[in-house]
Amino acid sequence: MPYYLDAFWLQVGAFMMAAVVGAIGLTVLVGTAGQLSLAHAFFLAVGAYGYAFLAGEPGAGSAGTALSGAGLPTPVAALLAVALAGGAGLAFSPVAGRLSGLYLGVASLGLVFLGQHVLFNARPVTGGFNGRSVPELSVLGFRLTGDEPELVLLGVPFGARERLWYVALACAVAAYVVAGRIVRGRPGRAMRLMRQNPIAAASMGVPLRRYRAGAFVLSAMYAGLAGILIALTARRIVPDHFGLVLSIEYLAMAVIGGLGSVRGAAVGAAFITGLPLVLSHYGDGLGVFARPGEDGVDAATAVRMLYGAAIVAFIIGSAQRARRARQARKGTPNAITFTMDRARRALPGGARRGLQRQGR
Repeated sequence: MPYYLDAFWLQVGAFMMAAVVGAIGLTVLVGTAGQLSLAHAFFLAVGAYGYAFLAGEPGAGSAGTALSGAGLPTPVAALLAVALAGGAGLAFSPVAGRLSGLYLGVASLGLVFLGQHVLFNARPVTGGFNGRSVPELSVLGFRLTGDEPELVLLGVPFGARERLWYVALACAVAAYVVAGRIVRGRPGRAMRLMRQNPIAAASMGVPLRRYRAGAFVLSAMYAGLAGILIALTARRIVPDHFGLVLSIEYLAMAVIGGLGSVRGAAVGAAFITGLPLVLSHYGDGLGVFARPGEDGVDAATAVRMLYGAAIVAFIIGSAQRARRARQARKGTPNAITFTMDRARRALPGGARRGLQRQGR
């Protein structure tokens, strides 16, 4: 794609792949493990601001705000930021291990409001309302998200956007493969059983608290990596971006793509992230949407209406499939009935007629 697309489309692709990483982590938690979470924006902020602080140098930010920073090498800062997000998930895991369903959703919602308070008030770390700039990712002097040193391949200059596109692609592919192995493997089977029937899972030896906490930590680490990619793509992060609306958008990504489907989460993330950016960019030229501040439906509102309708359609379709599955189960004999029928047919004629007279 960097050989054929301009900077706008490369930036849209980077944002989409960052959302894919975060949505995959959330679908493992919500769709596979059955744990409702509205705290994804909090863990995205931990990853983004953790990287900006760990890789940043102390200095003055915008509006004269004095910013602090650890000045670590950027690859080390990125790994530590992902670990920091996982640590935040681990700190919340005792709650996640004891709660489920709506109770866990309400409890996780508190993390978003707590995170917003910290982001706006911890100005030396976050920059407050104005946010802070994000250091470029570099390895041994080669900037993976910058323009230096100059690089030209097949006549195409590979600047910041082109390099960032490949970094985001590598992270998205790695996240997809790892999550797919987890979902298809033994942990995924245990989490699905835990979601469908916790009592049966516990009776089969599945440690419910440990799996619930582990799913929350894994989802938080995915969100931390996605937050870093968002920060590198935007080049500047502000607290307003990491609010409740962002958590709802990521939950919509997992729902639209199909809960529990890693591939569906990637599709939902690309749809919800890419469509608003494209419509906002080309909305004026289409002449369909109103400009910001004018009467009518602007591009952002149209997108919200569209994926809101997609969520409703998905829920209706899921309800219809569940109803058809229940009807099919009612008309199909279960394993016990099938075994008893075979046992009756194997009995001698006199014994079989005796059972029939007794109604057995």
